Amino acid sequence: MRWEGNRESDNVEDRRGESGGGGFPIGGRSIGIGTVVLALIGWGVFGINPLTTIGVLSGGGSPQVQQAPAHRPTADDQGAKFVSTVLASTEDVWTQIFREENGQYQKPKLVLFTGVTPTACGTGQSAMGPFYCPGDRKVYLDMDFFNTMSRQLGAPGEFARAYVIAHEVGHHVQNLLGISGKVDAMRGRVSETRQNAMSVRLELQADCLAGIWANKSQQAKSWLEQGDIESAVNAAQQIGDDKLQREATGTVRPDSFTHGSSAQRVRWFTQGYKTGSVRACDTFSAQSL
Repeated sequence: MRWEGNRESDNVEDRRGESGGGGFPIGGRSIGIGTVVLALIGWGVFGINPLTTIGVLSGGGSPQVQQAPAHRPTADDQGAKFVSTVLASTEDVWTQIFREENGQYQKPKLVLFTGVTPTACGTGQSAMGPFYCPGDRKVYLDMDFFNTMSRQLGAPGEFARAYVIAHEVGHHVQNLLGISGKVDAMRGRVSETRQNAMSVRLELQADCLAGIWANKSQQAKSWLEQGDIESAVNAAQQIGDDKLQREATGTVRPDSFTHGSSAQRVRWFTQGYKTGSVRACDTFSAQSL
C-alpha cells in the first residue's frame, strides 16, 4: 500500500501515555468487559458490539468527559502517520459521497490510546479492540491491536489495518445517517436473538461501507498494491463470528452472532468494493446475507 506522502488528517488525537479510566455510565449502566483475550477475540473485534452488545450506546446527549487537552502525534511517528493518512482518505471519500447527495459530511475524530481511556460511551478499553462511540463521534484505537491482528488473528498487512479504520468510520457514517440510532432504539423491545440479528446487519453494512472507501480511495490515489485487497478480505474472513466461536469453544451458535460469519463479512466488503455504491450496502433489506 503506497500511502506515504499523502495528506494526513488533522483529526487524530493522541492520548497514548495518559492515565485513563473513570468511565461514564450511559442510561445508568457502565461498561464491563471480561478478560482481555475473551473480549477481544470473542466479541471486541472490528466493530461497535463491545458497546452495543451490553447496551451502552448513547441515545441522547453526551456526558462531559474530563480529558487533558488534545494533542497530535509527533511528526516522526510512522504508525500514527499511517493512521492519519488512512483517516484523511476516508474524509475525502465520504465528503465527496455526501456532497453528491447534497449532504455535508461531519468528520469524526480518531483517538489513539493505550490501555483505557474515558469516552462518552463509558471507559474505553484496549480489550474491546477498535470501536466507535456515537456519543462523542470518535473512533478509538489502541494500535497494539494491529499486532494482535498479525500475531493472533492471522490478518497481517497494512491494508488489513486500513480496513479496520475504514470499518469504524463506516459506523460513523451509519450514525450520521441515523441508521445506528434506529437499531439502538429497538434495544429492549425485541428478543436477544433479534437484537443480535440486527447487530449483524449493522456490522455487515459497515464492512460494505469500508469496501466503498477502498473502491473510491483507489480511484483517487491508485495506492493499492498486489495483495492489498486480498489482505483486507483475509482480515474479514479471520474475524467472522463462526470462525472465532469455533476456535474459542469448538462449537458455532448462529443465533448468537453479532458481526456475521466469515463468508458474510467477505461478501459485504467485496460488495462495497466492487460497486462503490452506498445503495448496494442495504443489508437491512437484503433477503439473504
